[in-house]
Order: sequence, then structure tokens, then C-alpha cells
Amino acid sequence: MEQYRNWLALKQVPGVGNVLYKRLIEAFKAPDAVFEAGEKRLRDIEGLSEKVAKEIVSFKAFDPVDRELDRITKVGATLLTLSDPAYPPLLSAIYDPPPFLYVKGVWGESSAPYPIAIIGSRKTTAYGKTMTERLSRGLVEQGCTIVSGFARGIDSIAHRAALSGGGDTIAVLGCGIDQIYPRENKKLYDEIIEKGTIFSEFKIGAPPEAHNFPKRNRIISGLSLGCLVVEANLKSGSLITARLALEQGREVFALPGPVLSETSVGPHQLIASGAKLVEKTEDILEEILPQLKRTSATPSSPPPELEEEEAHLYSSLAFEPKHIDALIQESQRAAPVISGLLLCLELKGLVRQMPGQYYVKV
Repeated sequence: MEQYRNWLALKQVPGVGNVLYKRLIEAFKAPDAVFEAGEKRLRDIEGLSEKVAKEIVSFKAFDPVDRELDRITKVGATLLTLSDPAYPPLLSAIYDPPPFLYVKGVWGESSAPYPIAIIGSRKTTAYGKTMTERLSRGLVEQGCTIVSGFARGIDSIAHRAALSGGGDTIAVLGCGIDQIYPRENKKLYDEIIEKGTIFSEFKIGAPPEAHNFPKRNRIISGLSLGCLVVEANLKSGSLITARLALEQGREVFALPGPVLSETSVGPHQLIASGAKLVEKTEDILEEILPQLKRTSATPSSPPPELEEEEAHLYSSLAFEPKHIDALIQESQRAAPVISGLLLCLELKGLVRQMPGQYYVKV
């Protein structure tokens, strides 16, 4: 765990929030280099004041950092840093991604294909339960990963349905990764660790305090290609997540319900504001994952009408999101050239741009 010492330490520096942390990593690649940089170089970072630069250079408070490293080991968790190739690519593209995530369960660079968030009320109806189960299972059958917040109600139902359908699921906690909240989800917690993934950005032992959950919600939406709201009243945190999803450039979906039900008010408001109405799994897939319809296509065989450079770039793409920087690096071509070729492929209906400058075959 020693390699993560400076990752944890930089988060402890007064004034270094997630946005500034991301800028520092983009500039210096790793916290080690940040601590080694002088005040003058640090001041070149947008938003970094002279006071914060001095705090970084003079930082010596490693004792609590070392204690946290010990706790991570004791609870059987690992850390996933922003510079790790396995860090969720969609999440890394948001404005304020966590610089590192605490992780339990199964995770790797190719984990969580086609992540879609399903969230909703803690107080569910029989209708909400049935539709959540049906939609979750339908999505995992198509190779999607279900993302949710491990709360009572819709969240837990979505996780369980994904697992029972033989699919993948990600639970994002609003507390330390060693804390099981709600307590009745102990069995679900163990099942997710065995077959899926649990994420948290909060320290080991952090309790499930109310102010943690809005922060957690941006991770749920940030991990996902789109966000489906099932049953929510007007004060529901699910509507906060939906708003964050829109800000992050994600698709927002809503399940309509009985007009006299309090839990239908939130989804109906979202639909009135432009969210896509969902009645079946295909309503989500046709909007967000059109590439899944081409199950008979051969990914490595570009259509004959493509120019040579277009065909070469097309063969580098996949049915999972790939960032434009990776395409530029692989092709060894200038960024404007790759951007132009991608636009041509988009106009031909062969490629689709996803949030955060990710591209997929259609």
C-alpha cells in the first residue's frame, strides 16, 4: 500500500479539493511529483493559490495517512487512483472525480461494460419493484452493468436483480467501504463483493452522514452512460442524481407510474423536463447503446466504402467507449486529423460520440 501514501496525503492538504487535485494530476501525473515541485511550478496550476502552494510544499502530516493505509489493509480493501488504467473512464471525465476510490470486490481494466444507473425511492410500491427487476435483468442480459447506491428500496432491488440475472453491478456507498448501511443489506454486500464491485470515496470507518450522499450521487451518475429514475418524490435524492447526470452530459430516463402515486411525481417531472420515458429495456438501449443491435456485425471488418485512413481508425474502435486521446496515441496522428476522421465516421453513421470525448462503434 506504500505506493498510495502520497495519493492519500495530497487529499489531506488544506485547500486541495477534487477539482484542484485533478488539475495537479493532469499536470504532474502523480502526487509524488506534486510534492517534489516547488512553489513556483505549483502556482502555474489554475486555481492554486500561493497559500495552497505553501501548504503542499510544507506538508508533513503523514501519521494519519499511514494509519489510514493500515485500516485499508485490515478491512481488505484496495485503492484505485485517477491515473490507474482501470479507473472508470467515464468517471474520470467529470468535472470533479474522486482522485481515488476505495474498492472491494471484482474490478479490472475491462470491468463494468455499458454501465447504466438505476435509482429511486427508498419506499417502493409493488409496481416499482416489479419494473426495477424487469428492467435490471433485461439490461444485464444485453451485457450492461447496473450501477446504484446500495440504499433501501429501488437501489437494493436493482443490485439484487442484476446479480440474480447473472450480470454485473456496482454499488456506490455514502460511507466508508467497511460500513454496511443499511444493516439489513449485509447479505447483499457480501454477494456484491463476490460477484460485483463496491466503491466509496470516503475514509475507512466514515459513517453514513446525510451530507455524504449528494457527493456519492455524482459518482453514481459519473460512472454511468445514463441514469434511470424509478419512483421518486419531489424531495428524493434521485432527482439530485438526475440533475448531476444532465450536468455531466449523461442521458436521463424515467419510468412513468400511476398519476395518483406520490412516488410518480419525480419521474413525471423529469419526463416533462425532457427525460426519456421508459417502458421497456429497449427504450434505454436504443437511446444509449445502439451498437448492441449489431450483434451480427464483425468488429474488425470496416465497411468497403471507407477511405484508407477512415478504415484504419474504425478498426481501432470497439463497441465499448474509447477516449479520443487513446485513439490519437495509437494512430500517432495529430489531434485535428483524428477529430476530422471521427466526424466523418459519425456522419456515416458508423461511430457515436459519448460523454467525455469517448467514441464507440454503432
